[in-house]
Amino acid sequence: MDTSKPQPFPSEIPFLHDLGVEFIRMGDGEAQVALTLSERHMNSWNVAHGGIIMTLLDVAMSMAGRSLDPDARGGVTIEMKTSFLQPGGHPGARIVAKGKAFHRARTICFCEGEVWNDDKLAAKAMGTFKYLKRLDVAKKLEHE
Repeated sequence: MDTSKPQPFPSEIPFLHDLGVEFIRMGDGEAQVALTLSERHMNSWNVAHGGIIMTLLDVAMSMAGRSLDPDARGGVTIEMKTSFLQPGGHPGARIVAKGKAFHRARTICFCEGEVWNDDKLAAKAMGTFKYLKRLDVAKKLEHE
């Protein structure tokens, strides 16, 4: 798969669609998303707003963890720490967030993430995610 071209998101997330976030890939404990920055993504210094950077990190890390469990229907962020190393980019720049799961228990996953602006590391994060299981429709119907 060409990791530079957007793919359809595995599930519809209206907030990400509204921001213009592109799904690149997800599998084997890793995930990537990207965003071409526009004026609406900027802060008062005309660089990517920290909330945009943190959103990309949160999504990339959560998806990386979810890729390890096909029964997970979603992930809830328990905690997240982000370090901003340099500005995330100006309007027109395409930034890429990369997530990686480094430890997984039954319902919790620990992940790390990075946001890149070309060859510059803009931010790093660590996060803990709790995964929710899909409802087993057959079991539910048996109990009704």
